Amino acid sequence: MRKEFLPFSRPTIGQEEINEVVDSLKSGWITTGPKVQKFENDFSRFVKSPYAISVNSATSGLHLAYLASGIKPGDEVITTPLTFISTISMLLALGAKPILVDIDLKTLNIDSEKIEKKISKKTKAIVPVHFAGLPCDLDKIHSLAKKFRLKVIEDAAHAVGSKFKGKMIGSLSDCTVFSFHPIKNMTTGEGGMITTSHKDWAEAMTLLRFHGMSKTAWKRYSKSGSPHYDIQNLGYKYNMMDIQASLGIHQLKKLSQFNKTRGAYAKKYHQAFSAFPEIILPQQPSYPHTHSWHLYVILLNTKKINLTRDEFIQKLSEQNIGAGIHFKAVHLHTFYKKFFSRQIKELPNADFASRHILSLPLYPEMKEEDLEDVIAAVSNTIKKYSKKAAI
Repeated sequence: MRKEFLPFSRPTIGQEEINEVVDSLKSGWITTGPKVQKFENDFSRFVKSPYAISVNSATSGLHLAYLASGIKPGDEVITTPLTFISTISMLLALGAKPILVDIDLKTLNIDSEKIEKKISKKTKAIVPVHFAGLPCDLDKIHSLAKKFRLKVIEDAAHAVGSKFKGKMIGSLSDCTVFSFHPIKNMTTGEGGMITTSHKDWAEAMTLLRFHGMSKTAWKRYSKSGSPHYDIQNLGYKYNMMDIQASLGIHQLKKLSQFNKTRGAYAKKYHQAFSAFPEIILPQQPSYPHTHSWHLYVILLNTKKINLTRDEFIQKLSEQNIGAGIHFKAVHLHTFYKKFFSRQIKELPNADFASRHILSLPLYPEMKEEDLEDVIAAVSNTIKKYSKKAAI
């Protein structure tokens, strides 16, 4: 058994990022400034979207995207129950009504074949979540959006670097929101990015992210700027800092290699675990795609093993292997149950996943021996507690 605990996730920060942050600190300009602008420009080119707007989190990015799309109180928005709460909470904050569509257990993404039945005259938008970095069936979703004149706002918190049919996630829908939380494939400490092809949306979100103010601090206080400004709308404090962008500039350059390593490790996991009926492995859809492998998620088949999911995680921990739970479905959380009481019976797959899901360590900082330790811990636990072993 390994001596040190292997955490579920850890960011990969190099000397380039450290030097860039130090440069920002020494420059005297640490809030939103030239490095944020460079990071936005770099990201825009990377995902091939005409507009990229940085924010302090994907949560605030979703809020701005929902506002820019025109979602208002009483509007219905279709999304998945298997997501982090901000996908839902920012809709509720606007007074909108989230309509949950069950997941496909094979991919853990929203079941695109079940969306149309949930569309009503009140439906304003569809918010697909690319679970673990696997792109949803955007052809089907865009077809429905066109048919019913709906907006598509992608929650791509997991999917930076993913592709759908050869095209970058972030370049395909009305709006896409990314996360740069430390657990994600690239990080700015905290932070996020919104991409859109709509000029009016980009202008609205840029205005709203900083108090509705007509000028950023850089445009007010730099040598070429002017200290005068105007408040043009009710806004928020959602801006990214140059310190954060200093990380992002270099993380973005390394992202393709980060994702390549994640994909290689995911392949080794899949090969190692494919013979175990005690766990259900993630499956890939038939349409062409590139998976960013933000997470490697398995479902524990408790019919074939004498452990609950939580007991399984504890057994891994006892072998110094960390694990995560992504996610407990939104409608099962105490606060959110009241909003979805009428929908709960229609979400059996999300309920099943919530009870059986766990995420294994997967990040570029892992070494080959770390990967082998995870494989050994999972394999040994399955062999020891399999119901076949008890026969």
